[in-house]
Amino acid sequence: MESGKRMSTKIDATVPTAARMYDHYLGGKDNYAVDRAACEELDKVVPSTRALALNNRRFLQRVVGTLAQEYGLRQFLDHGSGLPTQNNVHQVAQRIDPASRVVYVDNDPMVLVHGRALLEQNERTTVIQADLRETDAIFSHADTQRLIDFSQPVAVLFNSVFHCIPDSDSEGPSAVVRRVAEQLVPGSCLVMCQLVSEDPEVRDFVTNFMDQATQGHWGRVRQEKDVAEWFEGMDILEPGLVEVSTWRPDNDVAPRQLTQEWIEFGGVGRIR
Repeated sequence: MESGKRMSTKIDATVPTAARMYDHYLGGKDNYAVDRAACEELDKVVPSTRALALNNRRFLQRVVGTLAQEYGLRQFLDHGSGLPTQNNVHQVAQRIDPASRVVYVDNDPMVLVHGRALLEQNERTTVIQADLRETDAIFSHADTQRLIDFSQPVAVLFNSVFHCIPDSDSEGPSAVVRRVAEQLVPGSCLVMCQLVSEDPEVRDFVTNFMDQATQGHWGRVRQEKDVAEWFEGMDILEPGLVEVSTWRPDNDVAPRQLTQEWIEFGGVGRIR
């Protein structure tokens, strides 16, 4: 991938995308038959995927609310934000403080179209089209610079996106995390989670299926130990790194992940 590579603005309805598949699992309408067909095939082997997607979305909302309410964060940079649904990051944060500022980042052109339409009247929120690995381009983008003050703490979100990029010394998740962390002041937080499985057959099937379905726009399903490595050198907020439906649940009867063929695993690291 070339730094500063121009993103395509063409929406291809013949190839599934992770963003549109996720939208379908969340009950959205911004997806195509090819995305729904891919979800059906995926469900045959990992039937808990819809519940996993819903629990992941609830985790995102709880995390944003916690960081805004308990830690006073007012700046959010959301990588791989996906298509807008209900209770998006800016809505959760701005309910707590209307002055909260949010920058969404995604490389899917449909996200750009729908996101900008949604946010036309919100001066403290924007969406930019970029590859989440292009840290310098994202941080220096005019809209990011307009809304985010990097001399103050920032919440940087990588919510269920790192499985979309392969391992690489310069562009894999570990490298991205290092680059981002280096530009953040103490008190900033990184929210990171991804699809993991301790079953090698599940990891191989989903990785190969999604790589073929998305025509190479995929990384891999990893293991819990891989995710833990991203948080080295940070203070991990309680309750630590967990299956995300168990991260500070709203109440004792909140939905939990019931099947374990794969899970969404991660948490929140705080820059020292």
